[in-house]
Amino acid sequence: MAQVAAKVSTKQAAPALRRLPVWRWEAKTRGGDVRSGEMEAGDGEAVRARLSQMGLEPTKVKKKPKEIQIRIPGVGGVKTKDILVFTRQFSVMIDAGLPLVQGLDIIASQADNAEFRRVLTDVKVRVEAGSTFADALAQHPAAFDELFVQLVRAGEIGGILDTILQRLGAYIEKNEKLKRRVKGAMVYPSIVLTVAVGVTAVLLIFVTPTFEKLFKDFGGAMPAPTQFLIDLSHSFRNNWYIIFGVPFGLFTALRLWRRTPRGRELWDSFVLKVPVIGPLIRKIAVARFTRTLGTMLSSGVPILDALDIVAKSAGNKVIERSIRYTRTKIAEGKNIAGPLAETKVFPAMVVQMIGVGEATGAMDQMLTKIADFYDDEVDVGVAALTSMIEPIMMVFLGGVVGGFLVAMYLPIFSIAGNIK
Repeated sequence: MAQVAAKVSTKQAAPALRRLPVWRWEAKTRGGDVRSGEMEAGDGEAVRARLSQMGLEPTKVKKKPKEIQIRIPGVGGVKTKDILVFTRQFSVMIDAGLPLVQGLDIIASQADNAEFRRVLTDVKVRVEAGSTFADALAQHPAAFDELFVQLVRAGEIGGILDTILQRLGAYIEKNEKLKRRVKGAMVYPSIVLTVAVGVTAVLLIFVTPTFEKLFKDFGGAMPAPTQFLIDLSHSFRNNWYIIFGVPFGLFTALRLWRRTPRGRELWDSFVLKVPVIGPLIRKIAVARFTRTLGTMLSSGVPILDALDIVAKSAGNKVIERSIRYTRTKIAEGKNIAGPLAETKVFPAMVVQMIGVGEATGAMDQMLTKIADFYDDEVDVGVAALTSMIEPIMMVFLGGVVGGFLVAMYLPIFSIAGNIK
């Protein structure tokens, strides 16, 4: 009861710690070495007292000036790269026997990202106040998600925190590689589409009116393609706010609709059925599901807790629903392969391999093998999608420019024929 009360009081008092001023200190060890760092406390005397408790002789304690932070939406914040570097460095420090607080202090002082430095400093203060490392991380869900916190908690309980952090680092790195592959496949089509829209706007706004004036001076009826392009230019120049506003409004309405539970489920179900893109998204989901579940099971997280966390990070409501259904059936006493097969979301090969892993007692290893296989499948799918999109976009861009040239030169050919 005393331990529970201590934890509760720590959690209740923790928010107040964040409001305390930060003090920069320098101190000497008993061996004469000079140490420095930062600490949150009510006043300088509290800092000196805490340093003395740590076996240090304070030589300088100075209040840190407040930093002026200008937050721009979408800019700054803790990035995945910061988390990855922290996980790698901290695992090495823990493996070398460095205390938690000292390791956090060293990494926080070296962090380039000001927001991440603030987060690590707060985590260090909470750990110093008696909180567990996992509970301190859980106070910053924007930086450390539930998967990270649960794995750290399992590592603390099992006394294998350094091993867990190494696994987390490998998981984050492979997950980021998967994201970069998918994003990289969309860069080229996005650039070509942007260029096509820009070229079309320039032709309609600046080039077409020049040709229109030239053709009117010669007189005569315009060919149908040329007249269509001139009318389109007039509409674009006179109603540009509608032409740009309608797509923007539809896009905004689609995003708002997708945020509703029903809209998100219908959209995710539709995406999985889209040719070429649907199978690729399914492979990405399978790779993420198997790697996350395998990492958690190998770290000692119970399967029901692991499936709950995996469902939250699925990224697709249809897949999330199938994972939650599987979790419910496992809680009723069934194995994992049967309910997965009933959902008909995961490929039969994946279900069979998971069943074999469950029967042999090596499901975490089997899940890792499945994840590696589907990582390669995603590579192949992304390459196929890119090779298919490239010619389509080039034909589209060529068609836009070529159609404009034909429509503009038809009257010139007609005028030349009349002159002859």
